Amino acid sequence: MLLFKKKFLEAIRAGQKTQTIRLWRYPRMRSGQRSYIPGAGYIRITAVEEVQLETLTDADARPDGFDSADQLRQEIAKLYPQQLADGYRAYRVVFHLLPPEEQKKKT
Repeated sequence: MLLFKKKFLEAIRAGQKTQTIRLWRYPRMRSGQRSYIPGAGYIRITAVEEVQLETLTDADARPDGFDSADQLRQEIAKLYPQQLADGYRAYRVVFHLLPPEEQKKKT
């Protein structure tokens, strides 16, 4: 399961937010995995890759729902202050919302 702030759910449901940056000690998801976002529905993970926060570009930030990489980094700092302090790695999780007919399938 991937949890998101309520402010992101509409963009996920609309297909505008198709990735998230998460700070983990090790990857917790893998490409091809099906997962669930409360308030949005089931998703398919299409990629999980380690990224360096300082090298993210504005183009990297847009699929995450931000206009700039600086805005994305500010949000990450606000959401994950302890993980940043503890040296967790940043992972880009790319996903797409499954169509209604696949929402009820158990795979």
